Amino acid sequence: MQYSEIEKSKVYNLAEIIDYIPHSVITKTILRKATGHLSVMAIDADETLIEKTSPFDMFIQVIEGEVEIIIDNEAYLIHTGQGIIMPAHIPNIINANEQVKIILTVIKSGYEGSGI
Repeated sequence: MQYSEIEKSKVYNLAEIIDYIPHSVITKTILRKATGHLSVMAIDADETLIEKTSPFDMFIQVIEGEVEIIIDNEAYLIHTGQGIIMPAHIPNIINANEQVKIILTVIKSGYEGSGI
């Protein structure tokens, strides 16, 4: 699969590089490497990313709006400027009760030799 990154050495307002689309979750790749990736997501109101479990820690930062993050059946309401680490191997759900834009950062290194 081919991923398109945004132009390097350029200043961006990340909340402005992606737009909402009704009834959709839109993702734009900022940077993708073998060791992880950085993406911006625009999630329309009342959309839910189904429960999943990642093999890696993920950092979610809200850049516009607010989002409910459920980690191992515990809910957290995250507002603009706030972030949360979703731990590896723990089920999580992302609920957008209103339109929200987030930065998703996944770092794949650090688990070498841990038996995971």
